[in-house]
Order: sequence, then structure tokens, then C-alpha cells
Amino acid sequence: MRMPRLGHHERMPAAPLPEDLGLRFRVADALAAGVPPARLRAGDLEAPFHGVRSIPAATAPGGISVDRNGEARGELEAEHLRRAWEYAMVAAEHSCFSHVTAAVAYGLPIPPHLLSGRGIDVAVSAPHRLPRGRGVRGHQVKARQVRIIVDEHTGLRLTDPASTWATLGSVLTDPYDLVAAGDAVVRQWRVDRPLATLDDLQAMICTGRRVGVPALRAALPRIRTRSASRPETHSRLTLVDAGLPEPILNFDVFSSGIKVGCVDLAYPQWRIAIEYEGEHHLLDPVQWARDIRRYERLAAAGWHVVRVTKAELFGQPRAFVNRVRSAIAARS
Repeated sequence: MRMPRLGHHERMPAAPLPEDLGLRFRVADALAAGVPPARLRAGDLEAPFHGVRSIPAATAPGGISVDRNGEARGELEAEHLRRAWEYAMVAAEHSCFSHVTAAVAYGLPIPPHLLSGRGIDVAVSAPHRLPRGRGVRGHQVKARQVRIIVDEHTGLRLTDPASTWATLGSVLTDPYDLVAAGDAVVRQWRVDRPLATLDDLQAMICTGRRVGVPALRAALPRIRTRSASRPETHSRLTLVDAGLPEPILNFDVFSSGIKVGCVDLAYPQWRIAIEYEGEHHLLDPVQWARDIRRYERLAAAGWHVVRVTKAELFGQPRAFVNRVRSAIAARS
């Protein structure tokens, strides 16, 4: 959510700001450092929240561009997180970030349409007043239903991962997306440690009445610890709900004792691999060449690869299911 710049002074070179103010700062701190009020209204600054100024993203590189698993953040996620850092400059001590904002901070998959133009989620517990203001979505939460931490990766006060997943029950209307967020929370594959455990998620469901709890209860038994992405979760659930066996996630394929590769989803009994082709696979020549060599090795080892794109998985899932079903029938 891009905020308008201040003033009409773009034609005049703006005086430099004290370096120790950083990329985002409180107006009070700038005034205390001797910055004139007129400078804080200059066109090279944004006013994302009352009492805060920041250097526009286009001219302010930096921040965390990858999530805690080393995967690149999308533009919408990076912008949302930037707004959270800006609001944190003036946030009340008793508040924290929750719902979608906390999910973004943890790197949980959120559908793009929920991020576009969305204000940041700020929560308080009674008797504190609900946060209000432009660009803020205020929430009042029950103290027993959330746990608040200072996240070591972003430095923000957040609802902890299990609490955050529980709050998404009222936000993620697609059941598959709620499972995908849960998969990311408990993921054990290629991470130092999971953000939370299945028991942690179960405990959050049992803390009392909350909006979205039926959806949480339905999602919990479908959550797995080896899913690495939202498309993998959607692929798995699409196949299972079509009556096909549940595939194994991120399966290592070996031939004659040598590792051929790791496939997104697999039916080892039929030597069928299912690979999601993200846009980066198609746009990155190095990745594309690597994929081709891997598919050749899989074919040489007797494996059949079913490749699925974003357009098919999310737009024509029946076609995807039929291709997998045909592959299974041919190899049964």
C-alpha cells in the first residue's frame, strides 16, 4: 500500500537528513535532532502513519528481502512488511502484529489478493482500545488465545506462529490456503527447526471460542510437515479430494544407489513424480536448464514426470487430476 508523498517541493533539492535517523523514523526524533518541520513535509518523504516518516521504497533499498528459510519475498510481502516496520515506530507497547501481518513476517503463504492494498493487522487485548487509523486493521484478541513474542528475524512484536495460524481461520476463506499456512508453520523439511508443532496448533484450537474455529478444526488433520510451498499443498489436496491416493511430499529419488533428484510430490509405487513449475522455473535460464537435466535423469531411472503450472492447478484443477489419474492407470 503506497502512501502519497508530502508537499510540493519536488523541484527543490531537499536538505540531507541525519544519517542516524535511518530509512524510517519518528517525527519527534527528527525534530529532536534539529530537522526543520518544513523538511519533514518535503516530497522525498512519505507519511505512512501519523508521526512517522520514511524514505520511499524505490529509493530506499535494504530490509529483509528473503524469509527465514532463505526464500525470496514477493513484492507484496516485502511492501507489507515494510509498513509493519514503519508502524512499529509509533506502536503502543501493549500492541502486537497479528493475522496477515504476522503471517507475512513468518513467511507463511498468503494469497496475493489478500495483500494488495491491505492495511497492517495490529492487535490488542482488553481493556486496551482498538487500534485505528489509515492503513491499520485493528483487532481485539483474548489474552489466553494468543502468545506474543519479539521475533528475532524481523525484530517485531508478533503473535507467535501457532497463535498466528489460529487467527488466520477468520481470514483465509479457501480451506486449502488455511492448510498451506499450517503446513508452513510445522514444516520440518530443510529448515533448522519448525516454527511450531502440530500439538501447538491443536492447543490453540482448544483455547476457547474464536472466529474461524470450525475451519481450523477441519484443516488441522490435513496439515503435513514436509510441504515446502502453497502450490505443493494445493496439489496434494486437489489430488486427494479427487479420490486419488495421497502423494509423498518432497521425495528423494535414487537409482542404483545414486540420488537422481528430489521431486515435489511422488507415487513411488508407480514411479510417478509430480512437479510444480513456478514462474521462476520458466524465467530463469539456469534453473530451466537444471530442470531439463533432472527430468532426463528421472526418465532414465524409469520415472514418469507430470508437470503442472499455476494456470492449470488454480484454474483447471480437473485437467491436472485427469492427467495424474491417467498416469497412474498406465502404470498400474
